[in-house]
Amino acid sequence: MSGNIRFRLDLSGEDFSPTGSISLNRVLQRVTLLLNDHQTYIMYHGTTRASAQQILRTGFHQSKDGMLGRGVYLSIDLQKASRYPINHPEEDKVVIKVMVNVGKVIAINYQNHPLQKTWHYYGFNTAWVPPNCGMVPSGLEEDCVWDPRQIWITELITPRAVQVQPGY
Repeated sequence: MSGNIRFRLDLSGEDFSPTGSISLNRVLQRVTLLLNDHQTYIMYHGTTRASAQQILRTGFHQSKDGMLGRGVYLSIDLQKASRYPINHPEEDKVVIKVMVNVGKVIAINYQNHPLQKTWHYYGFNTAWVPPNCGMVPSGLEEDCVWDPRQIWITELITPRAVQVQPGY
């Protein structure tokens, strides 16, 4: 590759505004989520190309641990998902777009929440970290779904080479 071309994810579409911020519709969708358990929502999972192919073959599997314990980590924020894996080459990143039946949802909105890693044992299917609550350095929301069978893959979003202007 030429030194003049860098990669970034071109994620244009209906999920966020031209400024790159999450759209009002997605914010309203999240507010609805708080009021309506057992709904189905579009979410995203960022990973590598190889891991995406494995997920396509065998489905999602719970992570062994994480900020919210075991589960599948997703976000309604496409930009957040596109950052993962962190510190990985952009050209090898893929975002998996999914539909998720969230089941019963709990908000984990501060560090050391008493159910931070045990929410599933109290009848919750999804743990939600709200934006700007101090749980994650980025301030972006995050979800952890206990049962991978609640997740259906709809498409892969792969990065495209985009000519980056100086100062970008």
